[in-house]
Parts: sequence; structure tokens; C-alpha cells
Amino acid sequence: MDSWNYFDTFAVHHMNLSLSLFASLPSRVQDLILIMAAESSETDGPRSFMPAELQHPHSKYSQWKFKLFRVKSMEKAPLPSEAQPQIGASLGIPPPTAPNIETDHGAGLASVMKLCLGGKSKENVEGPGRRVDMKLQEMETHMNHLRGLCRICGMAVRKVKGPVHEVHGDLDEASKCVLRKMGCKFTSWPEVLLKVFKVDVTDDVESIQPLFFCHRCWLAAIRGGGVCSFTRTKVPEWKPHTSHCYLCFPKKSSFQRTGRKRRKVVPKVQSLAKRARWDHSDHSTVGEKKAQKPFGDRHSSGLKTWKKSSIQREQWVKNITHCQNDHLNTKLIAEKLPGDFIISFTCLVCDHLLCDPVQAPCGHLFCRSCIIKFTHVLGPHCPACNFSCAPDELIPPAKTFLSTLYSLPLLCPCEGCGEHVQLGVFKAHCLNHEFEKGENRHSSQFQNYLLINKGGRPRQHLLSLTRRAQKHRLRDLKSQVKVFADKEEGGDLKSVCLTLFLLALRSGNEHRQADELEAMMQGRGFGLSPAVCLAIRVNTFLSCSQYHKMYRTVKATSGRQIFQPLHTLRAAEKELLPGFHQFEWQPALKNVSTSYNVGIINGLSGWTSSLDDSPADTITRRFRYDVALVSALKDLEEDIMEGLRDTGMEDSACTLGFRVMIKECCDGMGDVSEKHGGGPAIPEKAVRFSFTIMSVSIQGEDDQEEVTIFTEPKPNSELSCKPLCLMFVDESDHETLTAVLGPIVAERNAMKESRLILSIGGMLRSFRFYFRGTGYDEKMVREMEGLEASGSTYICTLCDSGRAEAAQNMVLHSITRSHDENLERYEIWRTNPFSESVDELRDRVKGVSAKPFLETQPTLDALHCDIGNATEFYKIFQDEIGEVYKRPNPSREERRSWRAALDKQLRKKMKLKPVMRMNGNYARRLMTMEAAEVVCELVPSEERREALRELMRLYLQMKPVWRATCPAKECPDQLCRYSFNSQRFADLLSSTFKYRYNGKITNYLHKTLAHVPEIIERDGSIGAWASEGNESANKLFRRFRKMNARQSKAFELEDVLKHHWLYTSKYLQKFMEAHKDSAKAFQATIDSEEIHDDEDVTLEITEF
Repeated sequence: MDSWNYFDTFAVHHMNLSLSLFASLPSRVQDLILIMAAESSETDGPRSFMPAELQHPHSKYSQWKFKLFRVKSMEKAPLPSEAQPQIGASLGIPPPTAPNIETDHGAGLASVMKLCLGGKSKENVEGPGRRVDMKLQEMETHMNHLRGLCRICGMAVRKVKGPVHEVHGDLDEASKCVLRKMGCKFTSWPEVLLKVFKVDVTDDVESIQPLFFCHRCWLAAIRGGGVCSFTRTKVPEWKPHTSHCYLCFPKKSSFQRTGRKRRKVVPKVQSLAKRARWDHSDHSTVGEKKAQKPFGDRHSSGLKTWKKSSIQREQWVKNITHCQNDHLNTKLIAEKLPGDFIISFTCLVCDHLLCDPVQAPCGHLFCRSCIIKFTHVLGPHCPACNFSCAPDELIPPAKTFLSTLYSLPLLCPCEGCGEHVQLGVFKAHCLNHEFEKGENRHSSQFQNYLLINKGGRPRQHLLSLTRRAQKHRLRDLKSQVKVFADKEEGGDLKSVCLTLFLLALRSGNEHRQADELEAMMQGRGFGLSPAVCLAIRVNTFLSCSQYHKMYRTVKATSGRQIFQPLHTLRAAEKELLPGFHQFEWQPALKNVSTSYNVGIINGLSGWTSSLDDSPADTITRRFRYDVALVSALKDLEEDIMEGLRDTGMEDSACTLGFRVMIKECCDGMGDVSEKHGGGPAIPEKAVRFSFTIMSVSIQGEDDQEEVTIFTEPKPNSELSCKPLCLMFVDESDHETLTAVLGPIVAERNAMKESRLILSIGGMLRSFRFYFRGTGYDEKMVREMEGLEASGSTYICTLCDSGRAEAAQNMVLHSITRSHDENLERYEIWRTNPFSESVDELRDRVKGVSAKPFLETQPTLDALHCDIGNATEFYKIFQDEIGEVYKRPNPSREERRSWRAALDKQLRKKMKLKPVMRMNGNYARRLMTMEAAEVVCELVPSEERREALRELMRLYLQMKPVWRATCPAKECPDQLCRYSFNSQRFADLLSSTFKYRYNGKITNYLHKTLAHVPEIIERDGSIGAWASEGNESANKLFRRFRKMNARQSKAFELEDVLKHHWLYTSKYLQKFMEAHKDSAKAFQATIDSEEIHDDEDVTLEITEF
């Protein structure tokens, strides 16, 4: 016989037996059974559950499983609600109709068979609700295990001494201070753990990963400085809870794993309730020791007692949702309403009143936050019916339901109130109580009771709405403010609104924003102009990224665009850089393009090279000379017009044009290579050619006297020395230097023979340029004029004197050299027309051995003269300490000992550190009477001390004459006595210090004693035409190079040249001067007359 037929016959037999037993029961008992069967088949409110087989009516999974495992189907019996309708049907009672459920006719006999056989399991007896509770219990146990483990190393937290630390928390002050000292600037633990242990904890959840880490891992993170780990900590891989979880169901017990002996059985230990491996419910903080009582005390509170299923479920849900302080309890409902009615407004997860309710596809209602947390931990299933419920499938309930929910009457919990308040306005009512009492103890409680949803979706903030929605929400307030403005303020609605905003800021102690708003209301609260932002960026040496970061930070913190963006600054740069203004040359310049919009060009672009010449191994960038001069004049436009007004010159009288004096400077900057990177240090020398507009003058028609309308107030400042050409060239390389400066010389010579037509003050004006190449040191002058090196017999670049002649006659010399004469002497040197020998030819040309290529003014450079004389005095001090006048030929070791003694004395008495090479700062401090007195302490003879003091005193009386910008005004007495002092100085050198100056003299001492009066009589000044401005700009080159660090040196040189030009802009300097002292600038705008009077007094006192 077939086994399946046997089972069917057996099932029918037992079914008949059950019906006969039912018929033998009394009638009342039969009616009660039928009523209970009918009730059990229907859904019992929102807390009822459907069988698992009926959850998916269109699924054929149950049939497929039944056909595949026929014998195994006896193990799963149907629920009672599945069998009762069949019993009722056999008795003539129609079964209850279930919507959206199809009856599986094919499984009828098998269901009867399974019921009669009495097959049991967790699923068919306990139901889905019980299965959810068991799953919650498993999750609670799993989470208890996780709470006792370390997130990083996986060890038990209780086994490590020290406090535990929260994974998602911020750094405490102690840890932050320690890490900050080690260079770590992180503020939260997730950043530190990611850097040290290479694990990302930002997405950790409580049901999968532990939320704490032990003190041992904390020490590892601290010792690594928040950057690396010096331990071999292996971070475990945390997985979600499953039926084979290694935490809840370990494979081996501890005594089997370690081989320890089994402990003695504690008496009556079987009667104890099972605990987790460690339970944190007995102690408040993680890491503290548990306070447990001995096992022998049966009535002690330390024993774990069994809880009811409803209480246990509520505790599990609390640990998942954490909404006890956020949602309202159903006990606050004032009226006594039916229980089923209250259940319909209760969240099926947390049993609180619905807050921001959402509806699942199955029709059940939950709080939005509760169902999201619940499904995240236990999976996307409805907690009521176990139906699929994904977060994106949640929808808001009907508006009719929401209006009924928000109209529920609640009893106010405030003491002494007892008022019935609707749910929709419950929080506002409680906050009114709080404001009346002036207490803040319930603020956090009532703040959480705010109902977010008022119409089916979360209420959005006012600023996040569209303009139309904002108008709709504020329409009542707007009408009230408008009525007030029409009645009280004459309809000035804007002033009323701004004043309300200002008062709100003041009441909130936000005085900074209030001051900005008040300044804007007064018309002075706008952002900085692009020119001011450009001046700030250039004068503070900010790179593009640094300025952009400052711009974003200020805009984010203040909420206003105070600084302008970079593209606005680039537009402002174009007006200040050469190549923006139109001009014309009459006649046109020879071999120079007539275009005016020429910016930075390659310095070798105008170099005409032949086929035999190799390309120059250098990088150079420059402006075109005429374009740069036009930009510099436009920069001085305001000063020129102000000079015309001050001198009373009218535009009609300015017919003969303007006369512009240009000072040219050129000097090497030394080694400018970057001091980083590996390998040997390769010297990278650079040269700068710059110019300064010294004065602008005009000559009228009536009187032929020339009137100066502009004079550079600071001719030796780096702010007035405008760069024209930058090149990576060694100044000793005569060929390359000549090739690079050749185009500049050609443009310079062409501009001498033409005049510039440029618009100044709205009118076209004529300018002629006069160039003076005075800002060169001794070495550069000899390079440009084709003279021999500094050690030559012909020591002077101004006269033809030899070294022996200059030492014999130190004072009586005159200027005889010039650029034209040097050119003629070079032709004689090149052609040798008289067929002379080398010595005779050299004596005829007076040391000219190369072709002069750039015209220089025969003058004295004050800065290098001061440095050269200080070097000579430094050697005189050494000789006087060693008494060289007694021993004419000392050894090298003796000279080293004298120099060491001098350096030690200067460092001890004057804080002067020894230098390898004399510089300007060291020279200024060395050439003082104080330094002479310090050196005299080491000189043995009193007579030599007096001679040394007299020599220093005479030098200090002569020094202001060549250092002053205008010696006739600044030091007239020293100027009148200069010839006498120089003669006395020369007598001392030739008598007292004859041992050193017997037949020889240095170049700068010769120029100081012989040529200073003649130069001042010709030019009026020596110090104003010095190269100090070009030398002071050397440090700017290095700063601008760091500011514009780029991979290509060509682009780097362009950026340095551009920002150096902007740094010297008079237009930007005025903005910086105006913002240095804002109080004075603001006072000057209020009362200008008083300020001008004060300035006049100050100037008079200074001149006096």
C-alpha cells in the first residue's frame, strides 16, 4: 500500500473520531467552542498576527515545499486558526471571510492530518508575535555581549584596567592636549581610529559592532600620536547576529579551549536563571566591577528574576528605539477613551502616542524614528504582522487620521494647571508654563515633545522654503508690520524690518552681526573693494589657495562676502599691470612694436642671434620698457594732478610737456636656490633690473624756470623700485648679461629720441624721459662700462687715476670718465691704431678692455660705499689690536687670532654676531663711536686709541653728506666742512696709518675722499640715487617665490615679476596706508581742516 494513502486514511479516521467527541459534548460547550473558533480566525485588532503561510497569498512556496517533502510535512502542524474553519464547516457553520487571502484547496487533507497528528514547532504554536519576541531576546543577548567587548581588539573590556572610551565620541581634553602636542589636530575618535588602526567606525551600529574601546587601545592610539600604531592590534571583523553567531553560541567552552580543570559545581546552581556571559544591568558604567552577592542567598536582589513577556519586550524595544524622552505616553490622555480607539493612535513599536506617524504597506502605523530603528536592527519586516516593510515604502497616513490624532485631549503635566490641551498645541502650552515660571528644568523634556508633522510631512524651516512659501507663512506678520509702518513710521517698511532684525541680534548678544547690520543701514557696511583685497593679498604674500581659503572662511563665519573672489582680483590686476593703457610715441620708436597691450614677455625675445651663437642657457622674464613706464606714470596720475593744483599750473600752460627723471638699478641677488630636496646644493643666481621715477617736472611758457610737480618721497625704498626684468643669470657672466640687457638698452636709446603721448587727467600730455644709471655697485659698473675688475691698477670708475697716484694724492681729483669716452677708448683698444705694446695700449685706454653696452651715470653708490668703508675699518681694527705698525708682516695665524678677539669683543659688548661677508646692517652698527670705544679697549697704546677715535669721528661727520637724500637741507654744516674733514681724514691715513696706506688705497675710500663734493654739486644728492631700493627688494624676490611656487621656473618667474610690480603700486599702497589707522582716516573724513593743520605743524617740527 502506498504510504501516502495510508496517511490519508489514518487522518480521516481520526477526524471522524474528533467529530464524534465534539457531538457528545453539551450544547453550551459546543457553542462556546464555535464562538472561540470564529474569533480566533479573525484579526484581533492591531496587535494580531497572521500565520506565516498566509502572509504571501500569491506565493507557491508552501505547495512546493509540501510536494517536495511529503513525509517531513508532519513536523509542521497548522495553527488553531487554520483548523477551526474546517470544523465549523463540517457542522454547517460558514467560515469567516478573510480579505485578500486565497484558500489552498490542495492542502486541506494534509492540514487536517497535521492537526490530528499533533505536530508542534516554535513557528506553528507560538505564532509570529512570539517569534518576534524571541528574535528580540536574541538580539538583546547579542547586544549585551557586544557592550562588553572592545571595538578595536575584541577583548573583554572588564579585563583591561582603566576607563573605556566611546567610539563615536569627541576627544576629551586630556587626549586632545596630548595629541596636539604630537602634531595631531583631530577632534573626534573616529578620525583618530581611522588613522591609527585603519578602521572606519562612522557607520557602526549598536547591533553589529561594539560602541566602546578599551584603555589599552587608547594607549596605542596616544603613543602613535594619532597617526600610526606601534602595536600589532588586529581589528576583528564584526558580523550581524545569526543563528550561528560566535558570540552567542561559542564553539568551545573556556575550560575545553584552555585545558583547565573543570570547577566544582556550585550547590543549587541549576536553580539559577541563565545569564549572559556578562550582564551590564547590575552596574551603571562599563568597566566598573559588579557588586554581586553570594550564591547562597536565594532572596538576594543579585539573582536574576524572570520577567513577564510584555515587560521584557518593552525593555528590548527601549534599548532599540531610545524614545522614552521624546514621545508622549498614552497615560496623558485626559478623557477615558475606548482601548481599541487609543490603540489605533499608538505606535506598535514603542507603545507611545504616534509622533510623526507613518503607515506601512500592511496598514499598521508607527512613529517614523521607531520603525526606522526597529527595521535597521531586526530587518525590514513589520513588527505586528511580519510583512515586508522597507523604509522607502513608508507613507504618511491620511489627513483625516492626522487631524483626529492632533485633536486628542491631553492633560497638562505641569503642577497646578490641570488643563486639557490638544496634542497639536501641547508643546506650546507647556513652554508657556516654563516661561511664566522662569525655570529651565523642563525645557529639554518639552523641547522633545514638539510635533514635527502638521500636515502629512515634516514642517520645514522658514529659510528652506521657496519665496512663495515664505510669503504664505509670513503673510499675517507682514500685514501687521505694514500697518504699524504706515501708522507710525510713514510707510518705511524696510527700516522697521531692519530695526526688528537689529534688536533681535542685540537681544541674542550677537553684537558683531548687529554692528555689521547697523553699518550697512548707515551706508558703510559693504564688502571690501577688489583693489583693497588685492593690496591685502600682495602685501601679506598670500598665494591663490591661501587667499581663497581666507575668502571662504570669512564668508562662512560672517555670512557676508567681505573679501572679493579671485576672479575679481584678477580683473583688478589688469588695470595695474603694464599693457592696459593706450599710448603713442612721436616719432615711433625704432625697432619697437607700436602695440600697447603687451604684458610679460620673454627677456630673450629681442635678442638678435646669429647662426653661430648658441641659445642662452637662462630663463628671463620682463616687461617692455616703454609699456612699463606708461603703467608707472598712470600709477602716479593722482600725484601728478595734485602737484599741478598745488603749484597753480593750469592745463593751458602745460604746452612744453613734462620731464621725467628715471633712476635705473641693476644688481645681482646672489644665490636664490630653494634650500630643500636631496642631492648637492646647486647655486642658482639671479639678477634684477629695475627703475624708479625720481621726479616729474614741467616748464611753462612765460618763465623758463622748471617747476617740479612730483618728487619721490622715498627713493631708496623697495616700494618705489619697480622691477623691469628678472633673470636667472650670474652677474659675472658678461656675455649672457649683455645679451639679456641688450633689448632693454635698445628700447632705452629709442625712448631718448622720442616723446610719449599719454592721457593724464583726461587730457593728452607729452612726456620726455631722462635716464640715469646710478643704482649699480662697483662690480656692475665695471661690467657695463667695459672696465677691468676691481683689483686693477685703475681703481676708480670716475677718473683715470691709478692706485699709486690715488694713494699719494687722496683728495685732489676730478671726474674724467664718461660713457662716450669709454666707447672711444674701446675702439682704440680694439683697433690699436698706433701699433703700441700691450702695456702702452692699456695705459692709453686707462683700463677699458670690453665694449660698454649700457650708459651709467658717473657717480658714487652710497650703500656700497658705506659697506666698503666698513670693511676697511674692520681691517684697521684688527691691525690696531695686533699693533701691525710695529710688525709689518704678521703671519696668518696671528691675523686669525686678532679677528677672533675683535669678533668676541663686538659680540660681548654690542651683540654683533660675526658675519662671513659685510652687509648693510652690520656696517651701520660697526661705524659708530660706540663700536670705536669697544675696539679701543683692546688697543694697547693710548696714542693709537686717540687716533682711532679721531678717524671714526671724521668719518661720521662725512657720512651724512653722501647718505642724505638732500644734503643741502638735511646736513648743510657737514656739507660745508666736507672738504676740510676729508683732507684731515687723508692726513691721518697717510701719517698715523701709513703702514696700511703706503702706496695703496681702496676704491671706495678714494671715491669718498676725492669725488663726493663734485658729484653733489652736479646732481644735488648721492643718497637719493643709490641702489638701496633694489637691494632691499632682494628679500621680496624670495618671499614672492615661495608665494608662487610652481613646477616651471618660467611661470614662477612670471608670477614673481607680476606680484612684485603690484607690490610697488602707489594705488595699492594708498589703500594699505588708509587701512593702517582706520580711526585717523575716519576722523579725516569728518573734520579735514583740523587734520591738515595738525599735519602742517608736524612737518614743521620735523624739518626743524
